[in-house]
Amino acid sequence: MANHLYDHLIAPHAQNTHPFLVQDGADDISYAAFVRQVARMAHRLRKSGLDVGDRVVVQAPKTVEMVMLYAATVQAGGVFLPLNTAYTRDEVAYFVGDATPALIVCDGGTATQMQEIANGAQVLTLNADGTGSLTDGLNALPDIFDTAERGPDDLAALLYTSGTTGRSKGAMLSHANLLSNTKALTDLWRITDADRLVHALPIFHTHGLFVALNTSLLAGATVDFMPGFNLDAIMAALPRATMMMGVPTFYTRLLSDDRLSADLVSNMRLFVSGSAPLLAETHEAFTARTGHAILERYGMTETNMNTSNPYDGDRRPGTVGHPLPGVEVRLTDPQSGDEVAPGGVGMIEVRGPNVFQGYWQMPEKTAAELRENGFFITGDLGQIDADGYLSIVGREKDLIITGGYNVYPKEIEDVLNDIDGVSESAVIGIPDADFGEAIVAVVVPDAGRQIDTDSLSESVRSRLARFKHPRRYEVASELPRNTMGKVQKNALRDTYG
Repeated sequence: MANHLYDHLIAPHAQNTHPFLVQDGADDISYAAFVRQVARMAHRLRKSGLDVGDRVVVQAPKTVEMVMLYAATVQAGGVFLPLNTAYTRDEVAYFVGDATPALIVCDGGTATQMQEIANGAQVLTLNADGTGSLTDGLNALPDIFDTAERGPDDLAALLYTSGTTGRSKGAMLSHANLLSNTKALTDLWRITDADRLVHALPIFHTHGLFVALNTSLLAGATVDFMPGFNLDAIMAALPRATMMMGVPTFYTRLLSDDRLSADLVSNMRLFVSGSAPLLAETHEAFTARTGHAILERYGMTETNMNTSNPYDGDRRPGTVGHPLPGVEVRLTDPQSGDEVAPGGVGMIEVRGPNVFQGYWQMPEKTAAELRENGFFITGDLGQIDADGYLSIVGREKDLIITGGYNVYPKEIEDVLNDIDGVSESAVIGIPDADFGEAIVAVVVPDAGRQIDTDSLSESVRSRLARFKHPRRYEVASELPRNTMGKVQKNALRDTYG
């Protein structure tokens, strides 16, 4: 039977002996072996009660077995719902209650509490070493499975937004959403079966799961599969790799190590960064050290990837490039919905085959953010330059309105980050009786340096209009971030508000 995603990503590899998943201290897993194990796991899911269209909630360690579980869920016609391993019991209880899964897969250490919140779902376990009730006796099951029929518009995954404000929303992603994005990225970034990808990202998130693994599957590339970011392991892997996908923190950590050099990465052809803004100074420092310009792209849970800097051509620091083939991007006034004048700042709206089907069981929220003409209102503010490069100014909810003026935090952050001795910064608005909001800058000094806030204030005063000047400066040892490296400005507002 036809299964849109499985037929393109997995089925073609049934006889492919090329290595797919490679791990230190373990045997390589070929594509053909992967396909057989996926079929066995699909049998396990079916025997455990999974029907076509059922959700599979997964909060488990990053393992090759979890990759197999993702593929098996697709083959069995289920809907894959991965959860951040940092989520608490109460947070998981909300997702389980909202998504009503048939199966829950979790680490053995959390099985008891999962049983308490399972709400009728069967609980299976998957541990960091690949053992657990999900994999017990797996090799005794048949290695061929009658693939469930799934069309382009059927759901393949349900990913919940981070939920920093209000209820966390489940983004419904179809087979066509995922496959269209995979094809566009594989073609744009020229990924082939000759590539070897360094994979140190989590796989409960779009970046590590759909961008990194789906493109590798489509192209038949080899994946150097790591449980997480380990500097020594990355350094050892780079000479034999051709690609790496990471978050900005990966690149700042690499730059902090004297072993990073042009010779070390001479075999590499592509470094990709996403999930959080990459500082221009990081981009420039990496190019100076290695000769490689990091390729920054822009995506989100609801749309997968929207834009990318070019493979050939100028990869401009501070920008996220042009729309992907088949994807439209426009900037609109947040109040009127009208398109802004060229060069103006506006709400980023996206339309294309990558855009999700809506929010799970939230028709009102879907209608509010997904226009009838197909454009999705991202909540991000952007600006497009004369050459068509998109820059992200910030989130609409992070926009500061002080004394009737709109202030975009990134403009102030760019000035602060350019000051000698400043490692990074975050600018927030806090309630103010006179101005509505007051601007506060939280600044992290370079290692071993101290920050003089008076000199910071003087530097900003000479470069920005007065209404953009921070009311006060706070010095912090680090900025709070989520697991994908995004600065949590809501936490900063709680701390300094």
